[in-house]
Amino acid sequence: MSGPEALKLRAANAEDLSVFSAFLQDAVVPVADMTFLAADERFALVANRFRWEQAGEPVDGRIFERVHAGICFEKVTAVRQRGLDNSVKGQILSLLTIEYGDGHIDLLFSAGVSIRLEVSRIMCHFQDLDEPWPTQWRPAHAIADD
Repeated sequence: MSGPEALKLRAANAEDLSVFSAFLQDAVVPVADMTFLAADERFALVANRFRWEQAGEPVDGRIFERVHAGICFEKVTAVRQRGLDNSVKGQILSLLTIEYGDGHIDLLFSAGVSIRLEVSRIMCHFQDLDEPWPTQWRPAHAIADD
């Protein structure tokens, strides 16, 4: 995807990561499209992200957009996962948020799945890879009562 609507962002601190998280919320990520390149200290994935920046308010019949985005996390020294069943081929995850803690970045997915990236520092980037396509579905989340 080229032009002014294509996103291309870099993150170097926790505030930058919160921007990443907002743009990548509800991204759909096939487990097969994630990889840890230990020798390069890089964790990379390709996500099918909802274009929140173009969504506006929900209106009946409105068409929204999704686009493929490549995301790379650099300076990754280890990767840990929780709740991921590696025996399930073709597993697809839904990204809820990205959080930063002392020395780690957590990718939190629906169904209790999380991937923790141990990092020596925050250094990552993402960019849209192709043209967006239409979708009628706008992600929505139920608000839990406390």
